[in-house]
Formats: sequence, structure tokens, C-alpha cells
Amino acid sequence: MGKGPGLYTEIGKKTRDLLYKDYNSDHKFTITTYSSTGVAITSTGTKKGDFFLADVNTQLKNKNITTDFKVDTNSNLSTTITVDEPAPGLKTIFSFKVPDQRSGKVELQYLHDYAGISTSIGLTANPVVNFSGVIGTNVLGLGTDVAFDTKIGNFTKCNAGLSFTNADLTASLTLNDKGDFVNASYYHTVNPSTAVGAEVTHSFSTNENTITLGTQHSLDPLTKLKARVNNSGKASALLQHEWRPKSLFTISGEVDTKAIEKSAKVGLALALKP
Repeated sequence: MGKGPGLYTEIGKKTRDLLYKDYNSDHKFTITTYSSTGVAITSTGTKKGDFFLADVNTQLKNKNITTDFKVDTNSNLSTTITVDEPAPGLKTIFSFKVPDQRSGKVELQYLHDYAGISTSIGLTANPVVNFSGVIGTNVLGLGTDVAFDTKIGNFTKCNAGLSFTNADLTASLTLNDKGDFVNASYYHTVNPSTAVGAEVTHSFSTNENTITLGTQHSLDPLTKLKARVNNSGKASALLQHEWRPKSLFTISGEVDTKAIEKSAKVGLALALKP
């Protein structure tokens, strides 16, 4: 375990990664190349039904400054500049997207042994101000995540979370959407090869519950198998193999056990890195 409670986004992250990361119902291909000067160029193509989406990301690193340029098939150009450790524990992120004039944003992140803080403000006349903070230790953390829209003069987001972590277990409890949703998650490392997780979400406005269970098992150091099921009858499985260092082949599928006559959704992803 690392020092400090981390950022608010890390509350429940292990469970979310176990239950949702790498599952895919599309066909995705990613290739990364590096120039002799260290510039990384990543090209991604995704087939979603009858549509094909693509983007190219160029990353440049100079000492503690990382600059990312990304252009996609919708002619959007995104730029992110990250300055790591301008002061101990501090990270600065500046981002904007063309042609969206309201997308400019400056974010500051600060990590301490007993706190993790992230704050951002939009670069507009009436910006949205975001603040999230966690206090505690690497075992127990209590945090909040809020957003205030200065244009309407009201909070657009108000969340709170609690996390507990030890060597082989992580549990979290969050209150989201201004108190409408409560989410409880659990992640447990059974052994070095196997982990299990569960997530329960309750909506107070609709009185509905969503329960998702999942597991992950390493067949060998290069091959990973995952499976999940939820209370609506959706069952998914995933097989991922690292056929060469940093290059992954992933196949995943999902079936609706309450409508077994429907075709299963199958996704393929191939990521190549030198």
C-alpha cells in the first residue's frame, strides 16, 4: 500500500477495475510507436456497430512536463499539459479542446501522507469549480467531491465517500448524486492469482438495487481471466493475454440470461506496443 489516502477518484477503484475494466463489446485496435527522440504516437480505431471511430494521440515528455495532443475523426483537437512535482506532492494539469470554447480547465492535485486534494476551475467567464478531498491514512479515508456552477449559482455535484484498505481487502461506501444513490463495494485478494469483488448500488428515488459480482484469476503470469454477473441477468467473461511485453489481446463476451435467444455481444481488443 502507498502512503496517504490518495485522491477521491481512488475510492472504490479496485472494485471498479475488477468489475468493468477491459470489458468491451466493440472491436478496438491500438498501436503505439516511439520516435528516436522519445515522442510516443498512439493510434486507435474502434468499430461500434456500423460506425468507425479513430483518434491519434501524440505524447511528448520533457523532464517533468508531459504534453498530449489528440485528434479524432470528429475533428476535435484535445491538448493536455501535465507538470509533475513543481513542488513536493503537487501536480498541475492544463487541458482544453478545440473547437469547444468552454472546455479549458486548470487542475491542481496535491498528495500528502494524510490528505489527497484535487481542485479544478474552468477557463470561462462563468466557470464550473470542482473540489475533491480525502483525509485519513492509507488504511482509512473520508472524502468529498463537489462541483459548483457559478453561472447558475448552484452545486451540480455533491458526493461523499469512505474507504478502508488493508493488505488483502478494500471496502468503500459512497453517497452520490446529492444523496440519491448509495454505493457499497468490496474487493478481496484471495491469493496472488485470484481476486473477487462485489458492488451494490441503491437508488432512493426509484427504490431499485443493482448488484454486481465479479472475479479475476491469473491462469499464468501473462494470461488473465475475468467474469462478472449482475442481478439483471447479464453475465460477462473476459480473457486477456500479454503475447509480448505491453502488447495485449483481449476477447470479451456478454449474454443476457433472461433473454438467452438474443445473440451474445462479443468484443475484441488488440493493443500493440514496441
